Amino acid sequence: MKSLKSLYVYGKGPSSSHTIGPYRACLHFLTHLDGVNFNRIEAILFGSFALTYKGHHTDKIIEEFLSGYNLKIKIDRETKTAHPNTMVLNALKDSDVVVSHTYESIGGGVIRCLETDDLKDEDIYPFEDFNQIKKHMEANNIKHLYELVDSFEEEDINCYMEKIFDAMIESVNVGLSKEGEIFAGKTLKVLRSAKSILSNLKDEHNTEEDRTIKLSAYAYAVGEENATGGNVVTAPTCGSSGIIPAIIYYLYNDLKMEKQQIINGMKTAGIIGNVFKQNATISGAVGGCQAEIGVAVCMASALLCEIYGLSLYQIEYGCELAMEHHLGLTCDPIDGYVVIPCIERNAVGAIRAYEAYLFSKVIAPSRKNFVCLDDIVKTMLITGKAIRSSYKETSRGGLAKLVK
Repeated sequence: MKSLKSLYVYGKGPSSSHTIGPYRACLHFLTHLDGVNFNRIEAILFGSFALTYKGHHTDKIIEEFLSGYNLKIKIDRETKTAHPNTMVLNALKDSDVVVSHTYESIGGGVIRCLETDDLKDEDIYPFEDFNQIKKHMEANNIKHLYELVDSFEEEDINCYMEKIFDAMIESVNVGLSKEGEIFAGKTLKVLRSAKSILSNLKDEHNTEEDRTIKLSAYAYAVGEENATGGNVVTAPTCGSSGIIPAIIYYLYNDLKMEKQQIINGMKTAGIIGNVFKQNATISGAVGGCQAEIGVAVCMASALLCEIYGLSLYQIEYGCELAMEHHLGLTCDPIDGYVVIPCIERNAVGAIRAYEAYLFSKVIAPSRKNFVCLDDIVKTMLITGKAIRSSYKETSRGGLAKLVK
């Protein structure tokens, strides 16, 4: 498994696969052009890239970094590629291709280049699945998943996680401060709602309704900022970047919990995200929205369970439960914009993460769960493969097809 630094990534929305990934691909490609005689660059977008590039700002991010190189972007919706998020970058001298790299954006901003090996991250966790993690913890008397993180990550992991925490809090604050319309093409006219949602709070506090409204507002704030191309943290993706920040903002801002306590929960959440990332997918174009919102809910549930002192079994219970009831969730953004249903889905996800934690707290101690986390990860992968491609970030199915 990779470092949590590869899971929690700070960058521009609205899609880690469609903006952060191509951004990294462009930077990587330029490093391979030193000394090369060329006079133009072309970018060819395939699959989900080709179908949703406008709504996901893929064209903007490529133009931002390559416009000074006589750039031309081509859209290929016909050619089938091994991965749905595939982009080819070509450097040309007149009509001759002198350097060509094929990039696959595999989720969470992580990319791979089919021609080079210099983008590969080394594994730092020697585990294949959650069962191996549990065995290691038992054999080495490790009580908490965040302690496991500290034992394998580099010494600067706390500094890195603190920066990620601060960035998440900032993304909520920025989103809550803004009003107005979210640009989503010519057909969608959507106003920012986060600030107005908070205005619905009543005088009484610490009630279930109070918590629900606050979590929703905080998740909306990040989701709206992400949709406009603002800076967010992949958790595990940009499309699901509002769920964990909503939870930690509520814990930190409203319940006044200590920062380090919450960061420990974020480390625990990161291990859960890594299990899904390694053994299934966190890409909506590969597994549907179950791979983004579903995994984020699992991670947020684990964070809450850790913070409130629940056992490792209860953490696993909450994660399994959260994904079990997100299986089959499709990715069908209207017009390809990460606005409808994506923003609202983050708010619903934050609330469901809290519910998964409550189930773990109340129900898990009295029963043995029949399904383990590794089972549900495998099931999610199988389900993702079975979902029709039109329901996996192509805007050709579901709401995207029905609502015009």
